[in-house]
Amino acid sequence: MNTGKYVLAQLLDWIHPQQFHRCVARYRGDYKVSQFSCWSQFVCMAFAQLTWREGLRDIEACLNSRSTHIYHLGLRGPVRRSTLADANEQRDWRIYADLAQLLLRQARQLYVNDPLRVMLDETVYALDASIIDLGLSLCPWAKFDRERAALKLHTQLDLRGPLPAAVHITPAKTQEVTWLDHLDYEPGAFYLMDRGYVDYQRLHTIERARAWFVIRAKSRMGYCRLASWPVDPSTGVRSDQIISLNGFYAIKKYPDKLRRVRFYDPEALRSLVFLTNHFGLSALLVAQLYRQRWQIELFFKWIKQHLRIKAFYGRSQNAVRTQLWIAVCVYALVAIVRKQLKTEASLFEILQVLSVSVFDKTPLVQLFSSVHSQNNKPGLRNQLTLFG
Repeated sequence: MNTGKYVLAQLLDWIHPQQFHRCVARYRGDYKVSQFSCWSQFVCMAFAQLTWREGLRDIEACLNSRSTHIYHLGLRGPVRRSTLADANEQRDWRIYADLAQLLLRQARQLYVNDPLRVMLDETVYALDASIIDLGLSLCPWAKFDRERAALKLHTQLDLRGPLPAAVHITPAKTQEVTWLDHLDYEPGAFYLMDRGYVDYQRLHTIERARAWFVIRAKSRMGYCRLASWPVDPSTGVRSDQIISLNGFYAIKKYPDKLRRVRFYDPEALRSLVFLTNHFGLSALLVAQLYRQRWQIELFFKWIKQHLRIKAFYGRSQNAVRTQLWIAVCVYALVAIVRKQLKTEASLFEILQVLSVSVFDKTPLVQLFSSVHSQNNKPGLRNQLTLFG
């Protein structure tokens, strides 16, 4: 008889108890709590994410059907949906936001030596935001327009992995570019952004931090060409210029020189214009760098497809944010397990196996030892892919 830990317990073992308790103590999450602790709440919500539970009643029924098992997960009694609902309403969501940042930092350390898809040694980040839709009648506090309620998920994706380096959740009305004011720029790192982030004063902040950016230019940008470099049209590069801005306000906000690269994309049949403050890269590499920004779009599609962030177990702002941050925690845990076990299985495959094995006692190493060889057959997968 296997007397080891359950698979769910093995997964949660990657959360350091002291780190979790510090997050809870910081916001007094367990103050005057005798039965259903923050850890119990996290276990229930992580279980719901991994097994794709439909609602609180579903979580209650599934966990209580395993009453002899849940004690070993830290749940000291039967799970009641009213108790879980109260916890989601009242326990500060920042507990799980802080925990998510700790887990993401732990995961990024494991992927730091993974190669980039472009020939660069520096760290490369992609910045973007995605809308998380909510029901307007259920969540009027998140009103976006006349017909919708929503939150916005801002993400700084480290392309080594790729893994989020920073995540921020705001009301959907918040403009993406304002998030740049909250970032700590890493000297020598590259930041890839779409033209929604064009703000010359904020871009100059990146320049002063001695970091690099590659961003799509706006179509009506006023500039003065100072010099041109020769290009090879067969690569798709149409021009490579050194410019200065000539708008009255633009030149005050960004007084330094910029590099303007125009590239023809044969797949989309259109020309793209990029701005960068790096003058040493080849023009083709600038275009290839920006193309890697698409990985953040894949990240958003992946988490929306495979994690429980499109339907919610509560209606209040605290309950919704709690569920979103615990989803990020689960994503980070799966990424940590993948690297620690040195498995070639994709995140999708790991999630699928975990979803049907949470109450097995099979060691994780054994559980994923043959997953990749069994499932990696050509022509059988049409899922969005991250981590291979």
